[in-house]
Amino acid sequence: MSTVELEARARAYAALGDPSRLAIIDLLANADRASGELGSQLGIPTNLIAHHLRVLEEAGLVLRRRSEGDGRRTYVTRTRACNDLIGDGRLARPHKIAFVCSQNSARSQLAESYWRTISDIPVVSGGTHPAARVHPRAIAVGRRHGLDLTAALPRLAADVLSGDELVVAVCDRAYEDLDNQPLHWSVPDPALAENADAFEGAYDDITDRITRLTASFQGESS
Repeated sequence: MSTVELEARARAYAALGDPSRLAIIDLLANADRASGELGSQLGIPTNLIAHHLRVLEEAGLVLRRRSEGDGRRTYVTRTRACNDLIGDGRLARPHKIAFVCSQNSARSQLAESYWRTISDIPVVSGGTHPAARVHPRAIAVGRRHGLDLTAALPRLAADVLSGDELVVAVCDRAYEDLDNQPLHWSVPDPALAENADAFEGAYDDITDRITRLTASFQGESS
């Protein structure tokens, strides 16, 4: 291992030496959270949360993104380096899972389709404000990875949610619209960029998170 890699690990371990920062990382194990949510759950004032997040960010353990919905919010995400260092959290295996985004035209459709390739847990997807069709670039990126979205149709989330599933909001707007406290993955909307790289990036982000989520289920073989 190189000196640079050793120094990066040392910074990460030093940052995690504070109990509050370790608690923040634990809360981010399976979901992204707003800085205000972290402070509220841990009973830490805003200025101190900001300090802890800055230390974690400088150590390469978290990223912060401005919400694409409520621009007053900033969501905090674990980095891949953090996941490699700490590992995933543990969750009870759900009976069913639902992926929700705002339009059910790209992110949640890709998530649903990929989920079917790696887990036998039933899955659905929906949108809080469904589009008229699945985005052509989502169909194209799915095809490149062996997923067939040609027959997929956007559906209203309220029509597919039964109340007994694990809900994962794969976009900020859907998370802010839903009332049932879903898991939240702050995946940027690829349609805003309107290029193939953005859809490829969304696919990579979603499939990496799904792989880690299935590995976190108690009783689920990875």
